[in-house]
Amino acid sequence: MTDLPAPPRDRGDDLALVRRFLESRGEEAFRPLYRAHTPSLYALALRLAGGDVAEAEDLLQEAWTRAVRALGGFRADSALRTWLGGFVVNARRERIRSAWRTVDADLDYVAAAPGTPALVVDLERAIDVLPRGARDVFVLFDVEGHTHQEISGLLGISPGTSKSQLSRARDSRTRS
Repeated sequence: MTDLPAPPRDRGDDLALVRRFLESRGEEAFRPLYRAHTPSLYALALRLAGGDVAEAEDLLQEAWTRAVRALGGFRADSALRTWLGGFVVNARRERIRSAWRTVDADLDYVAAAPGTPALVVDLERAIDVLPRGARDVFVLFDVEGHTHQEISGLLGISPGTSKSQLSRARDSRTRS
């Protein structure tokens, strides 16, 4: 998991992809949209799922399913990546709320893939043990690069709560 988040995309490019898809609703129009945003959405899902690949894939599929249904309502008030990320975050929160899965942060199950730098594994371990709210904010702010304002919209919390959760996450990391 050494990939960094994709650089911000041009909003005009994203709007063109959205319009093209909405006009045809076809697979050919959807494919470029999917390819442009799936890597960053998957990275977000994987981190929020504590490294559980199957869970991340389920979150990604659920997020895309919901996003496609809601794409006509995208108003470009935020970047498309941010808007799509909200579907990943909400899918995860709903799974937790519904108790479909208990998040287990047992470090014995975290293992580095061959050739994976230890620093990346250490970061993933540190993220895995963060309290849930602090983990979400930490991943969205420090890893994905969202602002506190964007995070407040994604998580339904105030920017001040986002800042305090980030501080909590950072305090937890320094104590580990």
